[in-house]
Amino acid sequence: MKMKILLKNGNIIDENGKMTENINIYISEGIIHKITSEAVNELTKEYEEVDCTGRYITTGFVNLHTHSPMNIMKGIAEDISIDNWFNEKIFPYESKLTNEDVYWGAVIASAEMINNGVTAFADHYFAQESVYKAVEDMGIRADIAPTIFGLAADYREQLNAAVDFIEKYQGKNSRIRLRLGPHAPYTCPGDKLREITDAARKLNVGIHIHVSETEEQVIESIKNTGKTPVEVLYESGCFDIDVIIAHGLWMKREDLKFINEKVFFAFSPKTYMKLSMGEGNIYKLKDDINYSFGTDGAASSNTLSPLEQARLFALNGKFINNSATDFKTADIWKSLMNGHNALKFNTGKIQEGCDADLLIWDLNKLNTFPVYDPLASIIYSSDPDNITAVMVEGEFLKRNGKLKADTGCILEQVNKIKENILKRGKGESKINY
Repeated sequence: MKMKILLKNGNIIDENGKMTENINIYISEGIIHKITSEAVNELTKEYEEVDCTGRYITTGFVNLHTHSPMNIMKGIAEDISIDNWFNEKIFPYESKLTNEDVYWGAVIASAEMINNGVTAFADHYFAQESVYKAVEDMGIRADIAPTIFGLAADYREQLNAAVDFIEKYQGKNSRIRLRLGPHAPYTCPGDKLREITDAARKLNVGIHIHVSETEEQVIESIKNTGKTPVEVLYESGCFDIDVIIAHGLWMKREDLKFINEKVFFAFSPKTYMKLSMGEGNIYKLKDDINYSFGTDGAASSNTLSPLEQARLFALNGKFINNSATDFKTADIWKSLMNGHNALKFNTGKIQEGCDADLLIWDLNKLNTFPVYDPLASIIYSSDPDNITAVMVEGEFLKRNGKLKADTGCILEQVNKIKENILKRGKGESKINY
């Protein structure tokens, strides 16, 4: 049975960045039951009280694009070009990963995300049942998209397995949603992409796909098809269903006419910086795009904090656009919160009737004090130590600064897997980047 919890006397920061002071939040059966400034009385004895005096309460963060099992390869491919990162390191090592590797990679990723205030993430990877089990065991929310490579020899098996997975598991856990994950237009050309989209439509799910990551991809797409990658998606019917576009860094202004309210972009600026992918067009087009933030996999971004990605996006944007007044703090916060709209859980707002996926912040620390503007303190100064509690559906996954998960056990298991990965070495990748 889920606990009844009273978050007492906290300062709420809503999805728009507006703050309301000294509020009590009553949580019952995982739902925000009542929000009031009225004094607590004896009728609340059935609630466990959590004193939030001087603390700030927000909704949790969404990591809108990641490859959680890649946490197992954090730091394995450094200081190399993007082509070599994929073809010489990541794809060859991935080809020998086991289901157990994927499970523990997703477990340690979930633990890191929870510590960073992430309450839900959109995953794009293979061995999807292992990811599903890790998410269930960790208690976080996830939107899981099994990766499908249209050009792989076993494409048909990949698609059938993904469809079977969704038919088997969709709706079985309130914290997990499923969709299909075609890798990219260049690895799932037109006919395959249409087939995957049709399958998603029949399953009543969306898709999650990499699009226009590099300038070269856009140039090659126009050369080979006469269309940009975004236009390829449009003509394949992808925008008739819910779509998460990972990156879209080099989408063109003329691509805007193809997208609609069903399309959400997940920006991961740390990856673009690290792999020297260029500034792209997103800093110029951001006001015309429905976006939030992802972290990509930890093998490229090294950390799994959408807040860090938002911070880098704002700072890069101010620099690239030569405007200190653009990329306003409140706008960056709204974009962070926008990830909830993409995943469509009953989250993202501190309102009665919404699921209690909440964070409690202590900004009375050296890195964030004094606090003139709580949003500025969170976006530009905070780190995971400022997040004292993380709650999903009214359940504490982090409390008093400590994770519920057994981190010692996780680290021990992941260390064993790291040694096994190095012993096995590289294999043959199914596809080249």
